[in-house]
Amino acid sequence: MTTVKAHDPRRKRRRITFVVVIILLILAFFYGLTTGSVKVTYSDAWQTLTGGGSDLANQLIWNLRLPRLLIAFLVGAALAIAGCLLQGVMRNPLADPGVIGVSAGGGFVAIVMTLVFPTMAAFVPIGAFLGAFGTAILIYLLAWDRGVSPLRVILSGVAINAFIGAMTSGVMVLYSNRVQSVISWMTGTLSGKSWYHLELIWPYMLIGFVLSAFAIRSSNVLLLGDDAAKLLGFSVERHRFFIIMLAAFLSGVAVSVAGLIGFVGLVVPHIFRLIIGNDYKYLLPLSALGGALLVGFADTAARSWFGSIELPVGILLAMIGAPFFLFLLQRGRVAS
Repeated sequence: MTTVKAHDPRRKRRRITFVVVIILLILAFFYGLTTGSVKVTYSDAWQTLTGGGSDLANQLIWNLRLPRLLIAFLVGAALAIAGCLLQGVMRNPLADPGVIGVSAGGGFVAIVMTLVFPTMAAFVPIGAFLGAFGTAILIYLLAWDRGVSPLRVILSGVAINAFIGAMTSGVMVLYSNRVQSVISWMTGTLSGKSWYHLELIWPYMLIGFVLSAFAIRSSNVLLLGDDAAKLLGFSVERHRFFIIMLAAFLSGVAVSVAGLIGFVGLVVPHIFRLIIGNDYKYLLPLSALGGALLVGFADTAARSWFGSIELPVGILLAMIGAPFFLFLLQRGRVAS
């Protein structure tokens, strides 16, 4: 009986957190459908989703706001899962697709295709995904030395990130007459996203989300450290490679459609880790829901809170995420 009581507070906290996040996600969904340069009432939005509604509401919601909002939810969930997985497998609070260079790899390929080969613009999402995936493999190979340590992966990733950043800047200087077409993409934006983009990414997202469920046990065991995991008969390198490639896959798909959105995978897992602890059985799905909530709400705010100007969602997320992360750091709440 004593053991059950000891676990009750944490179980209760997890249940409450799940309920609160789901309610906030539903509210963010309807807020995104009704908010913009043209307002739509909540009742009209509900009628539109159930087959009724006015012609204007149908045009706004079905053709513009709904696909963009669903893409924002998928991108946020993917980035949060990727960051959560990397922080666990690296045992490092700064592990994130943007920090170790995976996002930069996808961004570089997309920028080259857009500026140097503009006729291939339709293949930018595929190119960005392949760039992110290839960068992750390169980092893993560079970090290999009779095994891969989390520290070597982080250091290799930071070096690759700097190198790719320099190459990206070089390409932009050489093709400065075309650079305007990629500025918003580099800052992270969901502007102009439609059902086409949703159809392009959702099968890959679904695969990534299903595979992430198989990474829960591996992530929990790797938190114990390499030596402890090996004593339990765990194949450390095989599982670490799987988790790193899965994180690269998810972040690559997200980058391919939304550009270089940062801080989602860095901040969201920390928030829920402080609330419910490190158990990935609960941390991973909550991070996915929290990432979807953050990006969905931030994108609605970015396109509707600044008058006639639509701010790229990546800028708004950086303005929110960086100060919040510094606050956690100053409070001593960020720990590996």
